[in-house]
Parts: sequence; structure tokens; C-alpha cells
Amino acid sequence: MKSATARELRRLAPPAFLTDVVEGLTAERKTLKAKYFYDAAGSALFEEITELQEYYPTRTELAILQERAGEIVQHIPTWAAFVEFGSGSSTKTRTLLRAATKLAAYVPVDISATFLAQEAKRLKEEFPALAILPVAADFTQDFDLPRPIRKRPRAGYFSGSTIGNFERDEAAAFLRHAGRILGPGAAMIVGVDRVKDAGVLHAAYNDAAGVTAAFNLNLLTRINRELGADFDLAGFAHRAVYIEDKERIEMHLVSNRRQRVRVGGATISFAPGETIHTESSHKYSIDGFRALAREAGWNPVGHWTDARDYFSVHALAQPA
Repeated sequence: MKSATARELRRLAPPAFLTDVVEGLTAERKTLKAKYFYDAAGSALFEEITELQEYYPTRTELAILQERAGEIVQHIPTWAAFVEFGSGSSTKTRTLLRAATKLAAYVPVDISATFLAQEAKRLKEEFPALAILPVAADFTQDFDLPRPIRKRPRAGYFSGSTIGNFERDEAAAFLRHAGRILGPGAAMIVGVDRVKDAGVLHAAYNDAAGVTAAFNLNLLTRINRELGADFDLAGFAHRAVYIEDKERIEMHLVSNRRQRVRVGGATISFAPGETIHTESSHKYSIDGFRALAREAGWNPVGHWTDARDYFSVHALAQPA
């Protein structure tokens, strides 16, 4: 079979991907949307990141869930459909699924259809009595819930401090979006990374093994493969820094020389040291996140944290 041409690759790629990449790279401050990290390779690399010693969020959130799952699931309506926005490997979700013994269905929603199918198969084996209804979709956009659960009460789950990847106004917009999908009277469980020592944050996003760097650079590999671009990965390096006044980590890809890249019919020029901003990870105080939730139409009804105050899990309720 002959290999696809660049034109064919662009035709086969999601139209929004090409539009977002070209618009982002031709903006005054070059940027790429973090949601495009998660092709099959990116999803696998992120799972590696969650197991790194430096990367505290996953194991800290999991410890909170393991210790307080019984209390957390009290906020999920009986016989509800449990909808996870950006499910990934559903590792932490399993703790809640075991504790919530009166769930009607689990609906994992993820942009990576291949990865989602693999995880859904494993979950069906682990929870044979629970309906597993995967939805391959961009969870930041409107999507249809599976027909069997449309009349069920609903609860949402947004783990892993993913809410921090949005700018504050975008985070509020996402919570409103989730509220529209879940409907009146719904519950929402959200994992939120907390403001903490800058050294801890720097280490978490600049691991010694270079897995986060590989995850960041894989975004360029995906653009080359799916959009027919010609990024030279050797021409870019990973950088993650904590911006104290904005209470966020910023991840960038830094051009190490003057170069040009072709993508989608556009030619993008890079100066030495110029960056592509690929992700922000905002950190919140307890009160700061509760204020955000209220702004988005949710009522904060509970929160849990770890002994070091590194991470928090929040329960929210939407008016009926």
C-alpha cells in the first residue's frame, strides 16, 4: 500500500485539528491546544507520567479517593449514570465505581477512540454487573449521551486536575458546559491541584526520565503524521516553568534555532528561543475553586484534601 500524501493526511485529519494548529501557530504568541496531546501515543505517555515519582497529582488524588470514597459517593444520586469527562485509563475511577454500589452505568468520554475502546473492554471484565457505555468525543464540545441513560439521574467526574488546564474563564465555561450535558440536579466530582511550593511543581513537570518532554514533543509528531507537517523534533526542546503571579505551570516547546515549518499550506517561521505554548496547569486554593464553581452555576457541597494540602477533591451539585 502506498503511503498517504500530505494532502490526503490533511483530508483525513479532523478539520478542527488543522484549523486550530494553523491558527495557533500563526498567532502573535504561538500556541497549541492541550487537548491534542491525547492521541494513542500521547495517552500512553501520560499514563507513564502519572507513575513517575516526581508527579504527585495522580497518586495524591488516588489516596484521597481511597480514603474518602465512601463519603464522596454519597453525593452521587442513586442509580445514576456516572459520566467521566476525559476518562483516560479510568484508574482512579475504579475506586469510586467500587464504592458506588448503586450506579446504573459508567460513561467514559475520551477523545482517543482506540485507547477508550481498550479501557472499556477491561472495565466490562472488571465490573460485569455495570453497564459500560463509552463515548468517543471531545469532552469540551457538545456530545450526545448514550440513549439508555438519558432518563437517568447523572453525575459527572473530572479528575486529575484537568480543570487546571483551562484559563479561568475557560474553566468556568467548561463547568457550565458539563452542567448542560448532565442536566438539572446533577452532581459533579472534580479533582483540583492546589497552590504549593514552586520546587515541587517544577519537579513534577520536568521529570528526570524525560517522559514529560516526550509527551510534549509527541504533539509535533502527531501534527507531522496527521497533517503532513515537517517539524524536525530535534529542533525543539521541552520547557516547563511556574509563573507565580498567575499560579500556574506553563509548558512550552522551545525552538533551538532559526527554522521554518510547513503545515496546512502555511509556512511558520521560528526564531531561536521562540516558544510554542502547549499547556497551562493552574493551581487553586480551596476558596478559589469554590468561587469558580459558584460562578459557573454549581453549589459546592463538599471537599477533601491530603495531609500535605497538595491536592483537593470537590463535590458540586447543580440546582434541580
